[in-house]
Amino acid sequence: MKTRVLMMVLATVGWMLISGGSSQADLAIKGFDSTGQLAFNTLNDGTNYNYQIEWAPSPAGPWSPFTGVGAWLDNVSSAGSRVTNPVPMCYRVVATLGDYMVVDISGGTNASSYPVSYYRSLADLPGGTGVNIDTYKTTNMVFRRIPAGTYTMGSPAEELGRSPVETQHTVTLMHPFYCGVFEVTQKQWERVMGTWPSYFTNASYRNTRPVEQVTYGMIRGTNTGALWPATNSVDASSFMGRLRARTGKAFDLPTESQWEYAGRSGTTTALNSGKNLTSTLNCPNMAEVGRYWYDGGTGGLFNPSGDSSVGTAKVGSYLPSPWGLYDIHGNVWEWCLDWYGAYPNNSVSDPPGLSSGSGRVCRGGSWSPNADYCRVGMRTSYDPNNVYNALGFRVVLPSGQ
Repeated sequence: MKTRVLMMVLATVGWMLISGGSSQADLAIKGFDSTGQLAFNTLNDGTNYNYQIEWAPSPAGPWSPFTGVGAWLDNVSSAGSRVTNPVPMCYRVVATLGDYMVVDISGGTNASSYPVSYYRSLADLPGGTGVNIDTYKTTNMVFRRIPAGTYTMGSPAEELGRSPVETQHTVTLMHPFYCGVFEVTQKQWERVMGTWPSYFTNASYRNTRPVEQVTYGMIRGTNTGALWPATNSVDASSFMGRLRARTGKAFDLPTESQWEYAGRSGTTTALNSGKNLTSTLNCPNMAEVGRYWYDGGTGGLFNPSGDSSVGTAKVGSYLPSPWGLYDIHGNVWEWCLDWYGAYPNNSVSDPPGLSSGSGRVCRGGSWSPNADYCRVGMRTSYDPNNVYNALGFRVVLPSGQ
């Protein structure tokens, strides 16, 4: 997820261009026009970039988004595009890969490569039908770009169902990353791995249900893939190993801090709908955002050959987060990279988790427990070799990979 930048420094007399990784011909701030607007050229290499103007008090930074324009100029598509409100500082235009990324895995296990495409915004995705369609739950994987930022990780003391291990602390994620819009489905697992490991086996429904009964080792490997955070390497035969080999990109599980940041999507409540729990048992607010015991598992009436009205739900069946991610709450627990342990008591940046432990972090709850287990701040862990019909995962692509 590399950015390409060109900087303009406004001095007391005129201005000058300083190369930052691309030529003046293909990405350049042109200057101010007669109305005081800052104009720049866009890139013309066939990629759907987003463009952002940033300013700083000096070339050394710190750099901030351009005030008054909005974080992203999603509609920029031709040379001479403009932004307003210039100030007497340093400016740069940053071209970043689109807000959505799609990996075409339709070729299955026989494919030598999986094509990767970027799209500037939700409206630019093929077909104009948005993201919540079966294509992105079966033969393609769709990802949303998550911005860098700082947030409060953990839950407030008054939150219903809160555990003592959810101590609040400030976390800064220094780099943006792409996060899977959906949990990995059974069909997507089959396309990459060629197998159907899940408990819920009804062939009429399984394609778009989340894959489960997959261990941390199956996802990353039991050799080098088991060594996080000492290395981010994965076994070649694992899901991530095969996905990496066919895309050339270092896909992985999220860290626990990435998971919660993406899951909260800018909210601070127990649920990313902006609402809190009304009950730890039968909770209508939880029923809006995800599958849990009281809207899909009541009374234990699930079985391996049942439909998706009980047990796991078809991914994307409930309300998405403000950042467009589905099933953060419930459906299946999601593996994270980290070893489980106590939170730090101080502010941290890009924490990788403990260096060792007995269980890997899992987040988000599942179809089988009560509502309080599905809060965005809820934490648990499982042995990396655990096989469970309520345990799956979501994929991310770290910055620069």
